[in-house]
Amino acid sequence: MTYQSLWSDVHRIAFRQDYIDAGGVKTRFIQSGRTEAPVLLFLHGTGGHAEAFLRNIEAHAKHFNTIALDYLGHGWTDKPDVAYELPAYCQHLIDFMNAMGIDKASICGESMGGWIAAALAIDYPERVERLILNTMGGATMIPKVMQTVITNTMAAVEDPARFTRARLEWLMADPGQVTDDLVACRQRIYEQPSMREAMPKILCLQEEIPRRRNLMTEDKMSKITAPTLVLWTTKDPTASPEIGRKIAGWIPNSKFVVMENCGHWPQYEDPLTYNRISLDFLLG
Repeated sequence: MTYQSLWSDVHRIAFRQDYIDAGGVKTRFIQSGRTEAPVLLFLHGTGGHAEAFLRNIEAHAKHFNTIALDYLGHGWTDKPDVAYELPAYCQHLIDFMNAMGIDKASICGESMGGWIAAALAIDYPERVERLILNTMGGATMIPKVMQTVITNTMAAVEDPARFTRARLEWLMADPGQVTDDLVACRQRIYEQPSMREAMPKILCLQEEIPRRRNLMTEDKMSKITAPTLVLWTTKDPTASPEIGRKIAGWIPNSKFVVMENCGHWPQYEDPLTYNRISLDFLLG
């Protein structure tokens, strides 16, 4: 494969990487678009980082103040010694919005990012404009998937040079989508001593007891009032499209869309289709 830089996806636009104190947590983010435009937040998945959305920033920044962040404990954001469960993630996101002067935002969350986004929409409905739940986690208890996430992620954190690529390839319908630059980006993140200390705690939501007390149920999801798009894929390794359809059925007046031939990162695997679907919903 010809070398591909992650940053070639944003070389045509003005953007910045920066850090801000969010409730005492030094938080890293990537921002593009007019600061006076409506705000859109991108939230990555378990063990991930803001670069998961680099292929989507340009299209969305034409319409939104677009921000992809490393949320609590992830990427280059601080990794405090806390319980990495939904209340802490939601509080950090609220602290980030307050620090950035954001009263209300549309939120697009992938995998665990969708789990956090849904929880925020339930507990802080006044802060959420529209919601995109992209192959969201937290609505199932599938032991095989939970154990795979733990095993693959811990292997990558304990030996980044050897196992980071396999961790990323598991996310994709086509493993060839995993470029050397993406591997190197995550490898550097996983080489942080603080990440090695934090990851076993972060993975608690893949364990039965903590996951069950944070699980998204029909009763909880029925409380979401923000217009919501549930987006799934035909080759998601974590759950079938039927699970996505069930989640959409829990949310009043939600929309459900399936993308073909994508795995757990449709926004990265097929950005043209993803961006069209996302913008049609957010601007509609």
